[in-house]
Amino acid sequence: MKNGLKITVIGAGSSYTPELIEGLIKRAEELPIAQLWLVDIEEGKEKVNIIAGLARRMIEKAGLAIQVEVTLDRRLALKDADFICSQFRAGCLEARIRDERISLKYGMIGQETNGLGGFANACRTIPITLEICKEIEALCPDAWLLNFTNPSGMVTEAVLKHTKVKAVGLCNVPVIMQKGIAELLACDEQEIIMQVAGINHFIWARQILHNGKNKLDYIVEQILSGNDPLVPSNIPAFAWPAELLKNMGMIPCAYLRYYYMSQDILEQELGEANGEGTRGEVVKAMEKRLFAIYSDPTVNTKPKELEKRGGQYYSEAACELMSSIYNDKRTIMHVNTRNNGTIAGLADDCVVEVSAIITKSGPLPLNVAPFPSDTLRLLQLMKEFETLTVEAAISGDLNKARRALILNPLVNTGSVLEAALLETVRENIDFMPQFAHLLH
Repeated sequence: MKNGLKITVIGAGSSYTPELIEGLIKRAEELPIAQLWLVDIEEGKEKVNIIAGLARRMIEKAGLAIQVEVTLDRRLALKDADFICSQFRAGCLEARIRDERISLKYGMIGQETNGLGGFANACRTIPITLEICKEIEALCPDAWLLNFTNPSGMVTEAVLKHTKVKAVGLCNVPVIMQKGIAELLACDEQEIIMQVAGINHFIWARQILHNGKNKLDYIVEQILSGNDPLVPSNIPAFAWPAELLKNMGMIPCAYLRYYYMSQDILEQELGEANGEGTRGEVVKAMEKRLFAIYSDPTVNTKPKELEKRGGQYYSEAACELMSSIYNDKRTIMHVNTRNNGTIAGLADDCVVEVSAIITKSGPLPLNVAPFPSDTLRLLQLMKEFETLTVEAAISGDLNKARRALILNPLVNTGSVLEAALLETVRENIDFMPQFAHLLH
């Protein structure tokens, strides 16, 4: 890669972008950035301009000479880019809120990356991502695409199966787990090795190594005693079923509560939706407060309030991933990449979320011990749901959509599914043109 890197951020009007800027500033000596291009769409124009103002103030305060450009012209932003951070939300928060409300209406958990909501999000997002990838192939074929657009695993799988783009998917959940484990062990993060495996928002910590010992059982004891800093800040406090956690021999990520405690979580979500609102509605109000802070011309650091957003540390992970690739650092990170035999029982060409050594050539995943058979069956089921969802998102095949959703444990089947699926397509048709033929 050449000196004077060009970094392009797609969906730069996101409230997370100041964390990305902070991470790039911290790594100024590792990443010689000349240009930072912030790109968004017309609907995000006001937000991306506010972000650009804050970014310039942060960079000026750090004494760096990084040129910040704002544009709605994606092709201009992509030309000759070295790294592309994808963090857009197709349909904005309004689409997320619709997904949550439709799911709850039909008695299903409403969540942006799981169940019916995860399916809808994938079907809106994957076609746009593949358009972006065509532009990358033409304008910056050597660039790395760092994807943390949700649902990250399915979006990354679509890219790796259907394009030539070099892509790695990211999620903040394993990052938060690792930081929480370091807190419980009262040590620096660099002193531990946490090995995770699964698929996006469906992972388990398999090993926690510190000073030559596996500390997994100790961490489980701490969690069961009520001390659980492994949970993202956007997830309300909950307690794992004690006997389940004691006997698993691994630690599930917080999103697995949707599957291990479905009825409890559904009741909780219904209560929240009738009170302060769905998570999407809460986030929308939070974003309004954040952008009011970002607009203040005296603010030149990442506001503390950003840590209350569920995606905390996403951007930090993106910056470390960039540096690890650019500098061939061989850091161990938790990423979405091709399985290639890493998890026994899953297809080699599917995308998994695993711990990997990050090199100049991309991620080299660390092989994991075989999963217990019951967990593997659940993982295989969810991977088949993802595979069919990706196919449906590209083809607009409603039967593949049905087949995908029937497999998902969070989705009710029968006439309820048919009604929920058709309403989802109808309400999202502006972002799901692949299904337009169904409405004529």
